[in-house]
Parts: sequence; C-alpha cells; structure tokens
Amino acid sequence: MSAGQESRVHGSPAQDGTTFEALRTQLQEAATAFADGPDALEGILLGIVDDVDRAVREPLEVFPVCHHSPASAVAMARRLREKQPKVVYLELCEDMAPLLTELRNCRLPVAVQAFASEVDGFPAEWAPLSVVAPITEASAEYQAIAYALDTPGVELVLVDRSSDHVFQWQADDGAQSPGEPADPDAPPAEEEAALHGDAVGVEIGDLRPRFAELEEHLLHHGRVRHWSEWWHQYVELPLGDSDHDTYRQVMLLIGSLFRRLAPGDPARVRVDEDRERHMWTRMRRHLAASGTDPAECLYVCGAFHAASRVAEFGVHGADTFEISPPSASTWQYGLIPSSHAAIEAQFGLAAGSVSIAATQWAKNLKRTRIRPFRLDGQAGTKKAAKPRKAVAAAAAPDSPSDRAADMLSGFLRRPPVLDPLDEAELLGWSVEIVRAARRSGYLASTADAIAVFETSILLAGMRDRAKPTPYDFQDAAITCIEKDSVPGRRDVRRLVEIMMGGDRIGRVGYDALPPLARDVHDRLAPIGLKLQQRGVQRALLDMASRPELEKCSDVLWMLRHLMPPGTARPIMGERRLGERPIQESWDLALGTHQRALIELGYEGVSIEQVLEQRLRRTAYGPQATTATVLQAVEDATLHLRSRRLADELGTRALEVLATERSVDGAPEVLQRVRRLLAHYRTSEPALPAWIESFVKTGYAHYCTLLPTAFTDEDATVRQVGAMLGFLFSMESLALSLGCDRTQLELAFAQSHPQEPAKLALLWAAEVHLGRLSRTELRARCDELLGNPLVVPAYPRYLSGFLHALEPVPQLADFVVEAVSNAFARLPDPVLLPWLPTLITTLRSGGAESVPLLIREAGRIFPGRLTALDAWVPPWLEQTSPAALPRARGRAAALLTAHPQTCDAVAALLGCDAAWSGPAPAPSGAALIARHPDTARALEALLAAR
Repeated sequence: MSAGQESRVHGSPAQDGTTFEALRTQLQEAATAFADGPDALEGILLGIVDDVDRAVREPLEVFPVCHHSPASAVAMARRLREKQPKVVYLELCEDMAPLLTELRNCRLPVAVQAFASEVDGFPAEWAPLSVVAPITEASAEYQAIAYALDTPGVELVLVDRSSDHVFQWQADDGAQSPGEPADPDAPPAEEEAALHGDAVGVEIGDLRPRFAELEEHLLHHGRVRHWSEWWHQYVELPLGDSDHDTYRQVMLLIGSLFRRLAPGDPARVRVDEDRERHMWTRMRRHLAASGTDPAECLYVCGAFHAASRVAEFGVHGADTFEISPPSASTWQYGLIPSSHAAIEAQFGLAAGSVSIAATQWAKNLKRTRIRPFRLDGQAGTKKAAKPRKAVAAAAAPDSPSDRAADMLSGFLRRPPVLDPLDEAELLGWSVEIVRAARRSGYLASTADAIAVFETSILLAGMRDRAKPTPYDFQDAAITCIEKDSVPGRRDVRRLVEIMMGGDRIGRVGYDALPPLARDVHDRLAPIGLKLQQRGVQRALLDMASRPELEKCSDVLWMLRHLMPPGTARPIMGERRLGERPIQESWDLALGTHQRALIELGYEGVSIEQVLEQRLRRTAYGPQATTATVLQAVEDATLHLRSRRLADELGTRALEVLATERSVDGAPEVLQRVRRLLAHYRTSEPALPAWIESFVKTGYAHYCTLLPTAFTDEDATVRQVGAMLGFLFSMESLALSLGCDRTQLELAFAQSHPQEPAKLALLWAAEVHLGRLSRTELRARCDELLGNPLVVPAYPRYLSGFLHALEPVPQLADFVVEAVSNAFARLPDPVLLPWLPTLITTLRSGGAESVPLLIREAGRIFPGRLTALDAWVPPWLEQTSPAALPRARGRAAALLTAHPQTCDAVAALLGCDAAWSGPAPAPSGAALIARHPDTARALEALLAAR
C-alpha cells in the first residue's frame, strides 16, 4: 500500500478538522458582525464548511457535478485523465446500465429511457410509466461514460435508484400522476420540446435553489433575468478553467448552501435522503464484493447529493438502509432522440441555455486544451485521439492532505476576474445576427449590426460585466432589430439561439433501435427514402407497376393507426373493406417521430402484434362500447386480415351490446354494421355466426329501447333515427333469422314523443310501416303551417324529417316538398334563424342524405330558369280539382296496356271483378276509385318521364 493510500485509511492531517480552520474563523466572525446573534447564521455557514470538509476527506473521491454544465464536463475530463480510476460510480438509474453501450450508435443528444406500458403495483391511471435520462456531449456524465466504456479495465457502476423505485417513492409521497401536467393552463409544448413526452426526467445535479426567496435575491443582485443566466455568469465562467480542488470545493459549497436553505418539505427531503442512502449502500456492497480500493474509485453525483448528511454517507457509513424489491411491472429499455429544447422544457431551464452551454463547452476545450472523451464511432463527433498513458507521478493517487487543501478561502476572497472584451467574437455575432434577420424578413442593415455591438457592451457595463455574455447580446439584438412585429415565423430571440448553436436534435442509430423499429425500416426499404431523416418526405406507391409496394402500403396503414398524427399521412388513396389499392401517395415523418416508433417497440416485436394487442385492449377495456368494438372488428379485418381475431372481437361486440342501456352509439353502430355486412356478403360464402347473432340481438335490443328513446331528453334525433335505420334496414335479415315483427309493432304502439323533431321522425316511420299515408302526412304538415301557434316550431319538425332520411330514404321527395313549403310560407323571423340550424344539421348528421336530397330536388325542379315562372310543383298539381280525373284517365290507359299487372294487383287487394271486353275499364275504374293515391303516384311517374 502506498503512503497516500495508507494515509486515507489510517488518518491524515485533513481528518483532524484543521484544514478549513481559517475559513471557519472568518465565517464565524462574519456571522457575529452581520447577524443579530451568532447562532443562526453561524450554524448555517459553519455547517456548510463542515459539509465540504466531510466530502473532501472521504476516502472514496466524491466528484460533484451540475446537470449539462460545461465547467463540470471540463473538470470531469481533466480529472479522469489525471486520476484514471478503475471504477466509476455514476448517479444514474441502475437498471439503465445495459443501454449505455448503445450510445456509440447514436447522435447526441439522446435520452436513455425506461418504459412500462402495463403496470402492476402502481395506480392504473399512471400507465404508461416512462423515465428518461437525457445525455449531451457537454455533460460530465457523458465524459464518465465514454471514459469507462472505452478504457480497458475500467468498470462503470450505476448506483442510483431504479426506474421502478422512482415511481415507488413517488407513490409513497402521494405525488400527482406522472402524466398529469403541473400547470393545466400551460401552453402546449413545441414538437422538439415534446420529444420526452410525459416521461419523468432523471438528471445528475439538479443544482438550483429550492428556496424561492434565495433565487429571487440572487437574480436581483446579479442583474440577470433567470437562473440559467445567473449560473452561466457566476459559476460557469469562473470555474471554466479552475483547478480540480477549487472546482470540487466550490461545487460542494454551492450544493451544501442550497441544501441547507431548502424548504423543509418532508416528502422531498425523504426522497433525497433515500437516494443518497441507496447510492452509498450500492457502492459499499460493490466495494466489498469486488475488493477494489476506494482510492481507485470515483463517485460522480450531483453537488446537491455530494453534501449529504445521512448516516450512510461514506465508505465507513452505517449499513442500515434496506432497498425495497421492485414491483411486478415489466420494464422495457431503449434510447430515444432528445434535443436541447426538450431538455430545457423538462428541467425548467431557460430557452437556449443548453445550446449556449454547448457553445461554452467548445470554448472551454479550445482555451484549456483538454482532450474530451468520446465513444469510439460516436455519430456526429470527430474521432478523438487515444489518451496518452499517464506518467508514474500522475498515476499515483493524491493524498488526502493534498486534496483537502483549503482552496475556498482564496477563491471567495479573490475579486472577479475581468475577462477582456473579445471584440472579434462580438463583432462576428453582430454581423451574423443581422444576416440571419435579413433572411427571416427583417429590414436590418449594417447600422443595426453596429447598434447591436454597442448596445451589448452598454448592457454588460450596466450589469457590472467586462464582457457581454450571450444573454446580453440577445437582449441587445432584440432591442435593436425587432421592432413592432415579427415578419417571419422566428423572432430575434429564436434567431440568436440558432446562431449560438441551435436546437440540436439527436438521433438513435439503426443498430440501437428495438427489433420492431428495425423491422419497420426493413419493410419500408423498397420505397427508397431516408426514413431516419427528420422532416416530411413524399412517398409515391404505384402498386400496379410494382406489386411489392403493396406490403409497404400495409405497413404504412398500420403505422397511421398506431403512431401519432403526422407520422404517416395519406395524401392520395384510401383503404376500405373489400378494395385493393392501386396507387397511393404518403407524407412520411418517421425520423421526426422516432421516439414514438421506439416506444412502439416496447410493446411487441412486430407492428401486427402491437396492433392486435391494442385492438384487444380497446375491445375488452372498461370504457368499451359497441361502436368501439365494431371499429376494432373493422380494423382487424382491414389491416390484419385476421378472420380469427375479427370473430373474437365480434363476439365481444355482441356481449357489449347486450349490456348497453343507452343509444349514444347507435349512429356509428349502424354505419359499421352496414359496412361489415356488405363486406361479408361479397367476400364470404356465408355470414359469420357472430354477425347473425348481432343482427338478431340488435333488432330485439333496439325494439326494447325505442319507446324510451322517443321520450328521453338525452337521446338526440340523430340517435333515434339511427335506431330506426337499424330496425328497418336489418328487418328482412332479422326476420329470416327468427325475430318476430310483433316486437317492432309493439314498440311503435308504445312510442309517444312530445318533441317536434322526434314526432316528425315517428310520422315518417309510420309511413314506412303503412300506418300512415302520405296524404295524411301532408295534411298534418299543412295543419302545422296553418296554426300560428305552431309555426315557430315548424323548423324543428323539418329537422325530424331530415333525420328520417336515414331510416326512410324513400321520403326524399316529401322532404323536398316540406322544405319548399317552409321556404314559401314561413315568415322571415322564423325562417332566417332556422337556416344556420338547417346547414349545421345537414353538415354534421346528414352528410349522406344531402346527395339524395339534391338528386330528388333536381328531378322535381325545372332544369332551366325560363321554365321556372310557368312551373307548378307536383304536390300542388296532385291537390288540384282537375288532377284526379286526369290521373284516372292515365292510370286506366296504363292498366289497359298491362292487364296482367292489374289482375295481380286486383287479386292482392281482394277485387274479384272480371274484365269485360278488351278494355278493362270497369275493373280499372273501380281500382282507381278505391286507391286514388296510387293513381296520383302513377301520374307523377308518367309526368317525370
């Protein structure tokens, strides 16, 4: 054992508590001078020094970092090359370790994700569970990962709580659901900012004051707008090129300060301390199992956790913490693309701060000449040179007395270093922002560039800065360039962010994708597009000339069903039951929605499997309705072409229908059953058993609910019309399967609606059943128009007739007549307010009936404008006194020409009179006299011809 190692174990001058004695004395005197009493402030200040001293004297070196801090990344790279530890303990979820090797196949930034779609042991409304840990190149954790994975003989051990424990402890604290936003009134996030979705973010070094008054005080006296700017000005810049001891002690000081001034939230304090107990317990167990010397290890954690005061802290801490077992939830792991904007949105950072940090990281590397660590083959980065072997003096571990030297006293007494103004850099910024503003439509000129340059220097001087920061430059650019309005889609603030590095968006490489995502890319390869590229790409599929593209079409339609909107959007072509595609055109954005495709891979190994699982989940879910289950049946038939699954889900639809007690889904049920029946009748030799049972059950079910629906205020006219459409269109099939028509007759006998629209719907249904003639229906409508008390409600009757076209389409001519009479006879105060209702009714619920009405109106109304003045509506001709003899004469001539038809109809109606002579005048006249409506109908038919 070396002398340095022996001093760590058996004691050193640093362990006698004298290393920071001078600093303790100064702080004690300051507390006595500036506070009312020495107790409160002295306890905080001296406690901070004790925290720093304790962490510095720990045999296992504690390396405090801040999340995505260039200063932390530079200090980490420098320390790794100096110390060359054999074991790196990293504050990251321990179950994410197998994914870190796949980082070399990605382009940073990306996020390591743990995902659980089916939960066991957590509230069901939390599903799906998702935890992400974003990683950028300008972060200390990436430097540690790259060093450990590419250096032979080095072991990387993740020691933080697992993803399962993240939600276990959240449930114990009674926290809100992970997917529930903290602010329901918050505006929706942009596409890049939503790359992480509703995932819970895990970061190394959540170093920010939890005491709101403290943060407000720092921002006010620092003359900055937000926390990211304060950190950049007062921490990043001073520590960017500091030595290791100064960096470590300052970060420990900040972590201890924020920790001691944090509000005493018991739940949050318990979670923080449990994380620290968990990490130290894992490290001690690993040291005991591997026999590694703590002096050859490095513990990378957030500065907030480095200044811990739990009893388990340190190699010689107490072993009293019990790690609870994970829940029964099944977790999947993968890498998802991330971006600077997504990291800023998830962790509450200022917009553009991560991009500025990346720029600062590049500057620090150039200024300090430190070679960073990069994974071999890392996409989007230059190949790093192999690190040189350290000399013998550097390989020996430092003694604790050297590491524990008091660097804080000198750092805190040292005046701020005035970085000289880099005029060339500032001038380049000013010229570039004017050029970018011109491209975005601003009327910027060279004078604006000069104004931005001078204003940046002016703002920096007003804020006691010798050199303008990127935030000063951003304020100056907004002041000088952005006037009253933004001519393009990007404002000056966004242009500055892009100029400083932009929102870099990561990408997961093909080799790091889950099997489902790779399968999708392989099956879409015949299209010939770069599917991993971000943005929208147009794909043209001509299945007539290239039949192999039909399989690509199948994949695209399934992706459209499973993926978020915009991933696969059909421009030309549609998929219907019983039809085969010929040509299609698609807009694809798989690269933009790569995260959703990766999460899809957590649910299965193929998109067919995932689609089947989701259809079953929808059909057997607690919120399943008959309409949703029938939609699942249609999707299974359309996309999977699975008769087995369709029959299973159809049986489930029959079960759900039998338990429903409302008619909310009747319109959708009617449409889907009609489509499925038409498909099975044309493609199958016989109807499936489930759909026959569905028609029988549905007929009895809707007959039972019909009287209640007519009087229920919650049941709309469209829903009742859909019920009648089901009963009338399925009646022949239902009767052939054994249903009794008496059920329908009893249902109508018990129906007594009071609402005008439903009453009109009932009249139309009675016409279809033969319980009411058209003459009687027309007389009722005339009576309504003639009653001044009922005239204001007449449009509601017309709405009922419009919805009646669904169950009784043969009433189209009568609906045209009723609407025409309304326009002719209703007063303007009644007619004009009703017109918007008519339009919305036709647009929302009568889209399928509009062509029928237009076709019928085209048949009835004259085709030329000149014929309109002499035109008489057919319904007025039928009611004129001369109409009946003329109708009888035409009907007699028609019956004479077709005596067999007349004999058949006479026999059906019970007329036994025989023909006398060649002309059937007596029997025809008798038939016309008994049935004048038939004569009028024939006359109208002949007139139309």
